[in-house]
Amino acid sequence: MNKFGFDFKHFRGDFFGGVTAGIVALPLALAFGVGSGLGPSAGLYGAIFISFFAALFGGTNTQISGPTAPMTAFSMVFIASIIAANDGDVATALPVILAVFLLSGFMQIGLGIAGIGKYIKYIPYPVVSGFMTAIGVIILITQILPAVGYYPKEDVAFVNQFQPEAKEVILKNILADEANGDFITVEDFQGTVNRADELTPTLIAKESATLAKDDTKGVIGAIKALPAALSNIKWLELILALATIFIIYGFKRITTAIPSTLVALVVVTGVAFFANLNYIPIDKIPTGFPMPNLDIFAKFSLSSVVPYIFTAFVLSLLGAIDSLLTSVVADNMTKTKHKPNQELIGQGIGNSVAAIFGGIPGAGATIRTVVNINSGGKTKLSGMIAGLLLLMILLVLGPIASKIPAAVLAGILITVGIGVMDYKGLKAIPYMPRPEVAVLLIVLLLSTVWNLVYAVGIGLVLASLMFMKKIGDLTGAQSEVKSLKEEAWADENDFPVKLKEEVFIKHIDGPLFFGSTSDFQQLANQIPDTATTVIIRMEKIPYMDQSGLYAMEDILVDLAKKDMRVLLVKVLEQPRYMLERIDIIPDLIDTKYVFDNFEECLAWVKENVKDTVPPQA
Repeated sequence: MNKFGFDFKHFRGDFFGGVTAGIVALPLALAFGVGSGLGPSAGLYGAIFISFFAALFGGTNTQISGPTAPMTAFSMVFIASIIAANDGDVATALPVILAVFLLSGFMQIGLGIAGIGKYIKYIPYPVVSGFMTAIGVIILITQILPAVGYYPKEDVAFVNQFQPEAKEVILKNILADEANGDFITVEDFQGTVNRADELTPTLIAKESATLAKDDTKGVIGAIKALPAALSNIKWLELILALATIFIIYGFKRITTAIPSTLVALVVVTGVAFFANLNYIPIDKIPTGFPMPNLDIFAKFSLSSVVPYIFTAFVLSLLGAIDSLLTSVVADNMTKTKHKPNQELIGQGIGNSVAAIFGGIPGAGATIRTVVNINSGGKTKLSGMIAGLLLLMILLVLGPIASKIPAAVLAGILITVGIGVMDYKGLKAIPYMPRPEVAVLLIVLLLSTVWNLVYAVGIGLVLASLMFMKKIGDLTGAQSEVKSLKEEAWADENDFPVKLKEEVFIKHIDGPLFFGSTSDFQQLANQIPDTATTVIIRMEKIPYMDQSGLYAMEDILVDLAKKDMRVLLVKVLEQPRYMLERIDIIPDLIDTKYVFDNFEECLAWVKENVKDTVPPQA
């Protein structure tokens, strides 16, 4: 029986595949939730809903979806900026954050409906490589602080450095609250003075902590806080993080039948808990079934979301790339063929539902998908079972999971950061073309220290420009549009010798596009002063872009000013469409001067062009 794209005759394999993938997903979901800044429950909610709904509606039967390193690293930067803009109040910032995640999910659905899935493969590899390596660097550096047990907002000496700035921010907020309209009056300042008693030590301390946390966000912030972190190491936290890393890498050498990440999570947490160690636990995971966060709709403000529309689009595009790359891996392992556009729709639905329930966004996860396939997963049912298993763990083991040390999840994320970097691309740098190396390094650098969104955009633009330049050079080299002496084509042997001074024939062999326009524009310099008629042979121009179109228009206008008649021979469909779009035909060149072949053109020339140049002595 086949229903919703999965076959119940494979239930046993789907069950074991889904259960195994769900177990593998658990520690990563918690770690990604903590790394995102929204807490472990956000990662778990994301894993539950994305896994279930992306499997149900997606186009890759064996795909297991959920929070991934690229999606989390991207979200982490965005979440930190929104929280900072809301004075460090996560509750206030959450509706905006989730609204952007919801918008991103809708955009993914739109990408699938629009059929964009098949074009994702054209994103240049250097952009993907630079971005993935940057993701690894970001995760590694930002997890150093929690791995050593350092949290900037809890460091009194560090936070106190921001007290003067905190007072300034509070006063500005009071002044803005007092101001009426677009102009600040003397009364506004007086109101601010009257409310100066609101500058309480508690409020200043809270604002200082917010500024301290904001100052240490991202890679640059983590590096700035590193001296303070190293001078305030909590050795127990560091030992727990290192033990986690050691077990993850060491246990793999013993067996891969049991996920080493899960082993590390259980062992290190068990030792720390039963030994009654004074460690820092993760945020408490709420018990009970996840409930939708209706504040997304009740507190929705278009003005608060509009600035992040491009962020939502890049997040949707990143999720599409991440998912479809995993789909290719699944295809290779199962000898099947995924449906890329359907997969994007499924991922979009999964991310949209997850956002409504407070989960972080995700994508198809390669490791979890491979585990599912190797454990017997065959159909969409396996991904749905993985999501249901995580839901059961949440309902039954939520209070126990809240005892996990934060340093353990930091250790897990450090191994994820090491694993996600594109070592293949980095090793190939000495042998890659220099332009591609430049794109990779620019994306890597800008993503790491500046902005992931802008870095990807700049990388795509640079890669596209370099590609167009290369293709332009190659095509231009094959296109005979150059300002050289014209050589007669075979069917021109019978052209009247006496008219060769009056008629100039221009041959164009190849597309007329931005890479060849500069040569074509030299046409006027080739025409002898004795010529009264110009024949442009276009039967070998398969394509004309806008640059080529306007270059031709400029030349035709110049020739018209010189009273030279222009004849076009065999204009192919696409170039003719372009010429007619801006009325070159018939405004500059009457349709009677557009010939289907050279024979018709030659007959017209013999009848209408007179020999006006006396023969040379």
